[in-house]
Amino acid sequence: MAYCRQLNDDIVCIDTEQHRPQMAACYLVGGDGHYAFVESGTSLSVPGLLDTLEELGVDRGAVDYVMPTHVHLDHAGGAGALLRKLPNARLVIHPRGARHMIDPSQLIAGATAVYGSEAMRATYGEIVSVPESRVIVADVAPDRDFELLLGNRRLQFIDAPGHARHHYAIWDEASRGWFTGDVFGLSYREFDSEGGNYLMPTTSPVQFDPEAWNATLDRLLGKSPAHVYLTHYGRVDAVPELARDLRQGLVAYQRIARMHADAPDRHARLYGDLMDFHLDQLRARGNPVSEARARELLDIDVEINAQGLEIWLDRRKD
Repeated sequence: MAYCRQLNDDIVCIDTEQHRPQMAACYLVGGDGHYAFVESGTSLSVPGLLDTLEELGVDRGAVDYVMPTHVHLDHAGGAGALLRKLPNARLVIHPRGARHMIDPSQLIAGATAVYGSEAMRATYGEIVSVPESRVIVADVAPDRDFELLLGNRRLQFIDAPGHARHHYAIWDEASRGWFTGDVFGLSYREFDSEGGNYLMPTTSPVQFDPEAWNATLDRLLGKSPAHVYLTHYGRVDAVPELARDLRQGLVAYQRIARMHADAPDRHARLYGDLMDFHLDQLRARGNPVSEARARELLDIDVEINAQGLEIWLDRRKD
């Protein structure tokens, strides 16, 4: 049984236990015979999601939708495998991501090139295709939103670039909250302190766009949300303050990247300065964990963020 926590307004946070507990979540939303998963996690997450349905007494046939916010594998890698177990569910995906769900060969090749085939399977499991007949394209664009009813619950999808161009965010009117995938950053519960939640950007390859990201944040804040439901990890409520922190983090990331743009050991310098930036911020806020533990918790994200900033720097030269 995956760890799950009942939140507000018929929303359940499910820990997919990727890499470690409380790193990545899926959400089960709905009631009265109409449910949806926000995110699917990896294929390795699927048994836990199905166990959660059983634990909560939700029939698999009552799940109408699987809604990954974007096609990065920690969010959508398990979509095909999950849909095989949900007879009535359809995939709701960004227009730029639909083809990768129908034919995931490019996703598989890209991840294998980065991780190697053995590590890729150990981390993400088997990535299977989604039949085109079961795909709903959330037809979002900068000037166009998309709406869907989950029973009587109205969900609004917006185009949400910044972290990735194939990213949407979901406004849930019932809870006055956003499901933001990665476009509201990362906030791990281990770093919570009397100073509040700690939020950091995620600039993973390959489509980091800080200008678009700030525009997306403007749209998210325009709803005056009460909550944000993060994939990494859980619900946060101090939305204006965290948005401010995220904007400041984006500025700092760009400054660090530019400072090392032409360094021969660029990656190592980026990694080191990003790690120091976060450790300094945590220290100033009364870091509730040891520095050694903080480094351990930050390592994967700092490494991925450094890779993404390198690609951003190279594209700026073109």
